[in-house]
Amino acid sequence: MKKFLNEAETAIADTLVGLAAAHPALRVDLARKIITRAGGPRKGKVGLVSGGGSGHEPLHGGFVGTGMLDAACPGEVFTSPVPDQILAAATAVSGGAGVVHIVKNYTGDVMNFQMAAELAGDADIQVETVLVNDDVAVKDSTWTAGRRGTGATVFVEKMAGALAERGARLAEVAELGRKVNAASRSFAVALTACTTPAAGKPGFVLPDDEMEVGVGIHGEPGRSREKLGTAKQIAGAALEAILSDHPLAPADSTIVMVNGMGGTPLMELYILFGEVAAILNGKGIRIARNLVGNYITSLDMAGASITVCKADPQMLELWDAPVDTPALRWGV
Repeated sequence: MKKFLNEAETAIADTLVGLAAAHPALRVDLARKIITRAGGPRKGKVGLVSGGGSGHEPLHGGFVGTGMLDAACPGEVFTSPVPDQILAAATAVSGGAGVVHIVKNYTGDVMNFQMAAELAGDADIQVETVLVNDDVAVKDSTWTAGRRGTGATVFVEKMAGALAERGARLAEVAELGRKVNAASRSFAVALTACTTPAAGKPGFVLPDDEMEVGVGIHGEPGRSREKLGTAKQIAGAALEAILSDHPLAPADSTIVMVNGMGGTPLMELYILFGEVAAILNGKGIRIARNLVGNYITSLDMAGASITVCKADPQMLELWDAPVDTPALRWGV
């Protein structure tokens, strides 16, 4: 293993130190391991809190800021944050209008965020939960009951964050988040395994001429292991899985993300996006907005995920709303 580390045991703490140094607009609480906006809670604004295991950067800390999250809770690598940590984040950003938890559908995350929501209720902080479960590859996998939460998390955080920024009520923000999740589907392919700092070796062995089709963001097995295909073949297989589960009609508008898993050059992601665009354009489906880059990663895994959201006018307006975070910034 070759990584820029001091000690594997201090990787998360060292990451938070670097994040704080790089982004003074964030407040990083090293003791409680929570990341919030530096300005503190805004009275009357719904707070948005998300989190999950580290190793998926920039998710979630990179999406804290104006127009997106109010707080993020990084757990240990591929491990859910604990309830007390989540409660501390909700308390720190509560402006009296309630808090929305945005939770990827992994068993540990769901359980710990639920426990934190109950503790928050005892402290008179009203919590609504938006569960993200957009991955069409598999159901009831190693880490989940039901579908995994993946790329749509970014879409939910962006659009729900924009609505909350405008002063919408708690129920409205949560309902919008659920609508975005329901409109989104994702599928991922891995070319290599990832290496966690604690393990010091890849999580699985993948021969040079094979790929894991439908892989999870923790390196969980996908639908199948197949011979390595071309970018065109991979894009076609991913979109076939997405569109068979969530059909789109000609003239539908979409937001499409081609996301790198941490070890894939941007050149290859653009090649993949070009193939995705050609397929969707050939079906008369409009890509109204897009993201290409690393937004929800799996440490150093070479691979990519494709997320497609069927976007109505409200979603597109919220997508275009100003956002100012370490990982997303426009309109400001």
